[in-house]
Amino acid sequence: MNFERELLFKLLGLLVVGAPAALFAILGLASLLRDRPLSELAIARFVQTAIVTGLIASIAMLGLMLVWGSTQVPIEIGSWVHVANDLQHDHYHFVFKFEFDRLSVPFVILTFVLCGTIAAFANRYMHRERGFNRFFLLLSLFVVGMVTTSLAGTVETLFSGWELVGLSSALLVAFFHERPAPVTNGLHVWIVYRISDAALLMASVALHHMSGEGDFDKFLSGEWPMGHTLLLPNQAFFVGMLLLVAAMGKSAMVPFSGWLPRAMEGPTPSSAVFYGALSVHLGAFLLLRFSPILEQSVVLRVVIVAVGLGTALFATFAGEVQTDIKSALSFASMSQVGLIFAEIGLGLYYLALIHILGHGCLRTLQFLRAPTLLDDYRTLEDAIGQRLPKFTGAWLSRAPESVRVWYYRLALERGYMDSCLTDVIVHPFLRAFRLCDSWERNWTKRLSGGDDSTAHNTSETTSTLEELL
Repeated sequence: MNFERELLFKLLGLLVVGAPAALFAILGLASLLRDRPLSELAIARFVQTAIVTGLIASIAMLGLMLVWGSTQVPIEIGSWVHVANDLQHDHYHFVFKFEFDRLSVPFVILTFVLCGTIAAFANRYMHRERGFNRFFLLLSLFVVGMVTTSLAGTVETLFSGWELVGLSSALLVAFFHERPAPVTNGLHVWIVYRISDAALLMASVALHHMSGEGDFDKFLSGEWPMGHTLLLPNQAFFVGMLLLVAAMGKSAMVPFSGWLPRAMEGPTPSSAVFYGALSVHLGAFLLLRFSPILEQSVVLRVVIVAVGLGTALFATFAGEVQTDIKSALSFASMSQVGLIFAEIGLGLYYLALIHILGHGCLRTLQFLRAPTLLDDYRTLEDAIGQRLPKFTGAWLSRAPESVRVWYYRLALERGYMDSCLTDVIVHPFLRAFRLCDSWERNWTKRLSGGDDSTAHNTSETTSTLEELL
């Protein structure tokens, strides 16, 4: 009976992961075969079949876990790398391992439900768009990344899905690449994601060094969220800070929050599912997954609460002056994710999970409703013959005009955070890279006896990068 259960669990788990992966493979091959591209109807049917298959399989997995009383169902898909050391009894192995538990299964179900809703909406929204197939190809890549990250049972598997989510997100921000603004904003998003990815990679290396393996059950024992870590308090603080930086970059926490309103350059369906519902919550999911490590350090939890509340306050005052609905919704999402971070820092893990599920569904509805909502507002204004009243805070309405003007300019410039990051971080790095580049070119010229013909092209490339940043 146990063998039959394991076989059924593995079959359902492979369907959950394999359905979006098969969709990506089909749409990717169709993109390569330009002579015989898929029609919009065929693409819509493939997407619908894959999403429904993954959703049914994940719900069936949840039902069987509840019926049979299973709280953790690990599924391994082969051992890809295995390096042994007989002298120190230390080894490294890389296994694609997926784990279904109280945290991963609700997140996967949310992914399929919202991505299916967005796909149905985008089927009409992107009708006759030249990049119709490209949009759904990137959407399928995003689903693969989200499912892989949610179900990851090892650090390597989680990092793989994390990278796929970041890649698809940045490419969809720059979806309308005929215009310079989407490309510039897509590059900005990609740079912030690189910082987040570097922090997660450093945390992965540190965990391998401390525990010898990347499997979660090697340094996290017990069932989520009541488990505990085998790391020492100082080790937990170091790894936890790296994980926090990775989560801050992915979830647009202060000071990395500048990329979220820039991401609104992408199509409305991608803005809804990525930066309103799923991708923006991935940093909070990372902290929930490693919550036993957070329990080891009170200082780390205080930092998480401070980051979350600071981001919520920043998003609240910056969102009040936004003139377009997508930017206003992006700051509203940022404020809620900040509160979720604060809940995680306070140890309210189930509350944070419920907050993620509810906020993702609500924000998706608001993003999809935004285009028609503007038309409804115009109809109401025409009916009443005047502008609809706008609420302003009680304290702000009583403040002097100079204070209101100062507050408005500060909020409009988003606290000058992007300018400060550019002056404090970007420009010093560019100057250091220019200096290293000049040293390299001078030494190359002296050793080879050649000319310095590449200097002009190098300076042009560097100045262009500085303008984009």
